[in-house]
Amino acid sequence: MERHTLGHLAALFTIVNWGTTFIATKLLLRGFTPVEILVYRFILGLLVLYALCPKLLRGTSLKEELTFAAAGLTGGCLYFLLENIALTYTGAANVGIIISTSPIFTALFAWWAGKEKRPSLRFFVGFLIALAGIALISLNGASNVATDWRGDVLALVAAALWGVYSMLVQRVDRFGYNILQTTRRTFLYGLLFMIPAAMGMDFSWELSRLTNPAYLGNLLYLGIGASALCFVSWGIAVTRLGPVKTSVYLYLSPVITMVCSVIVLNEPLTGASLIGAGLTLVGLVVSQWDELRGGKQICADKLEA
Repeated sequence: MERHTLGHLAALFTIVNWGTTFIATKLLLRGFTPVEILVYRFILGLLVLYALCPKLLRGTSLKEELTFAAAGLTGGCLYFLLENIALTYTGAANVGIIISTSPIFTALFAWWAGKEKRPSLRFFVGFLIALAGIALISLNGASNVATDWRGDVLALVAAALWGVYSMLVQRVDRFGYNILQTTRRTFLYGLLFMIPAAMGMDFSWELSRLTNPAYLGNLLYLGIGASALCFVSWGIAVTRLGPVKTSVYLYLSPVITMVCSVIVLNEPLTGASLIGAGLTLVGLVVSQWDELRGGKQICADKLEA
């Protein structure tokens, strides 16, 4: 299969699954704390990755281990912990929309790191439009639930952390190791960083909760599908398309989340929320227009050939 085609398919598979993780997490929060969901999820993910690739990763340098650790801290521990906590304050649709701004942060970090050219004026205009949409979503939530703004802020910080993680994934790929091994090593560091959070937050190994089919099913989905398999598929997409182009697929996530949140969770959609969501998505498209246009041009060139 052609390199870029596999990258696009991997990114699409990941986003379709990740778009529903907010719903699964929201359902689990009825019986689990944010850090409990995260620990159970990553343990399951690690077990699956070890089953898929039992061979241990050996011979790494200190620099490589530090990169794995940074990826585990940002994309494994902090991103998901903040996302889960955000869902305790605000709706799944809100979190899904705000998280989708991570392509903007990825592009900014790539520019600051000297990996990409300076973003155009259109990029910054789109960034401001997206922030205006997020502000409208937050203000609308604050008028209904006094603490909603906390969840929106946490989701925005999580989006920025995912931008850092996407840059680190590209760096990890240059090490030349098997992607299952590198994903597993990142997971392991993420789980280690969760230990202090688990000790400082409400955590319990009360496994009797897993007798509930809904809880067990959602945890298996998050641990096996959305964590182990999707982290691998996202890594494949980033290594073949680059972090900026891959992140554009995150535009689909809020649409999937919003539809599922209404159908499954019966979350209300107010006029202000819809306008805010629309502004956020418009801002994302405007900011990433050069990438989207470039992708269309590549497709057109292939058709002509």
